Amino acid sequence: MLLTETLIIRKAEPQDTPAMLELIKELAAFEKEPEAVTVSLEHFTHSGFGDNPVWWAFNAFEGNKLIGMAIYYIRYSTWKGQTMYLEDIIITENKRGLGVGSLLMEHLIAEARKRQLSAISWQVLNWNKQALEFYGKYPIEQDEDWINIRLEC
Repeated sequence: MLLTETLIIRKAEPQDTPAMLELIKELAAFEKEPEAVTVSLEHFTHSGFGDNPVWWAFNAFEGNKLIGMAIYYIRYSTWKGQTMYLEDIIITENKRGLGVGSLLMEHLIAEARKRQLSAISWQVLNWNKQALEFYGKYPIEQDEDWINIRLEC
């Protein structure tokens, strides 16, 4: 856990999930797809805190208010072994640009190293210049060779 005068970053807990889901809805609205969030609170909570969690997260709080989160899961690369997949870093709009994202990213990097994961990967929308600039501060490799493919079930 990281503590500054006004900011606490810690691992997500089950009681955080309602506020986390609200941040997810805020992100969907920012990405111009507010109706795309269809996961229920029950499913979201169970997926992170049930018998077999499939996601983990670090949450950033200012006082008792959730202002940011980084949600990830472990994926498997046949070439590299276990890696971390960063699903989202979300910072509430009025707290962006203040360093919260950087603190969350540092926690993710530390967690990946602790778990001895070979890499962290994620996606960024090509029009999200603020996110592209943020991630550009890290020694990243952008892959122009792969095309994202998805099948709705």
